[in-house]
Amino acid sequence: MEAKLDRKDSVTLYRFKKLIKELESKVGRGTELISIYIPPRKPISEVIGYLRQEYATAANIKSKTTRKNVRDAIESAIQRLKLFDRAGPTGLIIFSGAIPQNGGPGSEKIEVYHIIPPEPINILLYRCDSRFYVEPLKDLLRERDVYGILVIDNEKAAVAVIKGRRIAELKTFTSGVPGKHRAGGQSARRFERLREMNLNEYYKRVAQHANQIFLKYPEIKGVIVAGPGPTKEIFVDKGYLHYTLKDKIHLVDTSYSGEEGVREAIKRSGDLLRDLRMVKEQNLVKRFLSEVSKDNGLAVYGEKEIVKAMKSGLLDTLLIVEDLDKVLIKIRCGNCGAEYMHTLSEKEKITKLPQILSQPCSKCGSKSLEVVEERSLVDHYIEEAEKHGVKVELISSQHEEGDMLKRAFGGIAGFLKGYMR
Repeated sequence: MEAKLDRKDSVTLYRFKKLIKELESKVGRGTELISIYIPPRKPISEVIGYLRQEYATAANIKSKTTRKNVRDAIESAIQRLKLFDRAGPTGLIIFSGAIPQNGGPGSEKIEVYHIIPPEPINILLYRCDSRFYVEPLKDLLRERDVYGILVIDNEKAAVAVIKGRRIAELKTFTSGVPGKHRAGGQSARRFERLREMNLNEYYKRVAQHANQIFLKYPEIKGVIVAGPGPTKEIFVDKGYLHYTLKDKIHLVDTSYSGEEGVREAIKRSGDLLRDLRMVKEQNLVKRFLSEVSKDNGLAVYGEKEIVKAMKSGLLDTLLIVEDLDKVLIKIRCGNCGAEYMHTLSEKEKITKLPQILSQPCSKCGSKSLEVVEERSLVDHYIEEAEKHGVKVELISSQHEEGDMLKRAFGGIAGFLKGYMR
């Protein structure tokens, strides 16, 4: 198996994540799974030479079964490596191992995967373990688009971090500082001095938490400081934030502070955040809602309507919630061979599927229905869209717009042809 990753393509990113999850799920009986990481432009002949040495060393393994499985895995890896002269500009990764097929001893089958990493893998590594070593691959999925947001006025504040397509952290604060109207019996000067002291302590407290959060992300690209009124400018000008963040600060006016101000700051920072996946997804859903509200809009939603538009060649773009917990189940009659398709949630598999299987076949009346195939609804629609030349955009439900698409429209929607991408 070969996998490449394009960070800007939600489908290839989804499949790359799924591949890593699949590799993580593989478990050998002993230390029979090998992982090989080859740095860029490394001559494959050198790697094969090293593996031949490991093959010879494996003769010392006491268990006959383990010895055979390790040697078979090494030989399979060598055969796969012979397809290449040298590792490419980003390197090469090989996973090979004996994977139990039905739980019983002797059922192991050698599985081999090769991956061309999307970014350079600058390590040379051979590891033999009961699981494939995928940590360097998982690190490649780490979000590179990270922004900090601090929204503040004199009453409340919020600090957030956006990573790719989600708000990774969010912390809110209240100042406890009274308004400008002084309490009875206090002189105006004394009241104002105490108020300034309390505001200073509040700013310092917010900054302390903001610095602690933002500095955890050395890859942070920018920090949006927002809020109504002049408080944000005062906060920035007096240097409350860490000096390393100074050149990354972008000021934005908002009508709100606190958590609501964070959402508004994201909306008002379109130019800065235009490449952020979350913003792209939010804009897609907003455009979809706009089309839904029109009399002759180009929006379509619901499984039946999506399938109809796709098969008729009218669907331009498919929007589907990535974590949609629905599966497509194919049921066949053991007597006449009639087939039926059902879309069920994971919960409905437990409650409804037994009822469906207990019903007689509508064509022959026989009670011999059985499940012959089950697959993710997301995977099904991606493949159908690719067959019909339809662009696919996977939407996360971890932001407000994605969650709304999932709850209100079943997580499946699209644009008909004529929609301007």
